[in-house]
Amino acid sequence: MEVQLAGILSQAAGGARCVECTGATIGELLQSLVLRYPEMQMHLDEGVAVAVNGEIYRDRRDQPIPINADVFLLPRIQGG
Repeated sequence: MEVQLAGILSQAAGGARCVECTGATIGELLQSLVLRYPEMQMHLDEGVAVAVNGEIYRDRRDQPIPINADVFLLPRIQGG
């Protein structure tokens, strides 16, 4: 599947704004990204949001990803 990367996550993937990855769930997708781009691990540890077909999931690594879904990975914005 094609995954769109935003901000610092794109930098961790060598500047790619879009990468091909595998995974039936959000957790598997994130694992696949780290295997391909190890630098991404620290950003994932800080927290990310994953948008699947326009719905944002923050802590749902077991969430299935439908075939041909639009997937965006966004760094979590810290606020206060």
